[in-house]
Amino acid sequence: MSAHETHGTYDAVIVGGGHNGLVAAAYLARAGRSVLVLERLDHTGGAAVSTRPFAGVDARLSRYSYLVSLLPRKIVQDLGLDFRLRTRTISSYTPVERDGVPTGLLVGGGEERTREAFARLTGSEREWEAWQRFYGMTGRLARRVFPTLTEPLPTREELRRRVDDEEAWRILFEEPIGVAVEDRFADDLVRGVVLTDALIGTFADAHDPSLAQNRCFLYHVIGGGTGDWDVPVGGMGALTDALAAAAHRAGAVIATGHEAVRVASDGRSAEVTYRTRNGEGTVGARHVLVGASPQALATLTGDTPPEPAEGAQLKVNMLLERLPRLRDTSVDPREAFSGTFHIAEGYEQLATAHARAAAGELPAAPPSEIYCHSLTDPTILAPDLVERGYQTLTLFGLHTPARLFARDNDAVRDELLKSTLAQLDAHLAEPLADCLATDAEGRPCIEAKTPLDLERDLRLPGGNIFHRTLSWPYAQEGTGRWGVETRHANVLLCGAGAVRGGGVSGVPGHNAAMAVLEGPGG
Repeated sequence: MSAHETHGTYDAVIVGGGHNGLVAAAYLARAGRSVLVLERLDHTGGAAVSTRPFAGVDARLSRYSYLVSLLPRKIVQDLGLDFRLRTRTISSYTPVERDGVPTGLLVGGGEERTREAFARLTGSEREWEAWQRFYGMTGRLARRVFPTLTEPLPTREELRRRVDDEEAWRILFEEPIGVAVEDRFADDLVRGVVLTDALIGTFADAHDPSLAQNRCFLYHVIGGGTGDWDVPVGGMGALTDALAAAAHRAGAVIATGHEAVRVASDGRSAEVTYRTRNGEGTVGARHVLVGASPQALATLTGDTPPEPAEGAQLKVNMLLERLPRLRDTSVDPREAFSGTFHIAEGYEQLATAHARAAAGELPAAPPSEIYCHSLTDPTILAPDLVERGYQTLTLFGLHTPARLFARDNDAVRDELLKSTLAQLDAHLAEPLADCLATDAEGRPCIEAKTPLDLERDLRLPGGNIFHRTLSWPYAQEGTGRWGVETRHANVLLCGAGAVRGGGVSGVPGHNAAMAVLEGPGG
């Protein structure tokens, strides 16, 4: 759409066409409001997109975010989204060498099979029984907490009463998660598998007094009321395509190539200035919803930006001609890679990697986790690639804070990628490099993104995938009724940096729309 078409006044102008902005647009437009979405890129979706990253290869990968857990079924149903998820029959596989023998822990494929895997690894039933008790507890908590994400923010005490389990509250909300992991589990590998959910995109130790790791863990175990992480059919872009279609059907105007550069508000009406390749324009709004980061919001409104919380991850996308064989021959690679494949994520390994990174050095044994989307959903690959046995791999590395890349992003990225893949190769019966596909120009089909790359490509402050440190899902000073409010009465934050934001959930978009609709004149 051209710049002159956006002149006028809308009930709501939404800055950013990521999945949260599109959720807000769809809800507001369905409620009869006039809505304009301003997106600086030439496409919607933000970090929840599918792309073909390898030249001449018809493989449509979820380039940044890749699994779905926190998206409420309520949003899918309310907006009539044409979008499906598939569950993974295998939850995780973690390889390890014990007494010189390659082995590992496979979680999934049925309760009896998982129980046997625990017994084979640890030599007794103890860890399996502890596992069941622990995740029984988190499952009960998930069923009670998850529905609150699309309700007005409860107070801390209201949420505590809703949880109605003092042990669960203490473990997750009051003491470092490392205490519970060490109290309940004895095996180092099992401890590490439990802890990883507290560290995804979060640079923290198991005993960090800030409890940043607890908040990360909480959001990883409450999704859908089950904690399951599912595969989006067609890739993550299928979700944002469905959201854009829903917003468009409801009457929202989506303007790509329009970068918002200023928001002026008197609390009752606002004016948004935007830039296109043809120049600048302005548009009026009763409400402005910002799906960008809190830093970007502050820049738009002329406020002082908060300090960014640095990201701490490596994201790697790969296309393989075939899955590699494993040293642990008791497990089929098709099962091992269909769940979350943990690498160098024993409990002590995670602690060592964190300590080394905190000292300013790359971890010697970088921890990571991998999964294969195409095993669960082959539709992201062209039929000829499926027929030839091609598979995708997505790797997410931990404990690599943005500061480590500041001296030379390209060189450090290459060094980290090499050492990360070496950790994987240690558990393979053939080098991963031998399995990589090549693109139309003969280059290996592999790309890696550091926090600094994500900051550059997606404007994530410090490369933080959550926009800022995750928040507790209850009201705190200044959070407002829905956790999306700002000091400007008619300017709302509807991105991942809102309270109860982070991850692909649509929750901040839903909550910002609800705040508009129930407000004065809403």
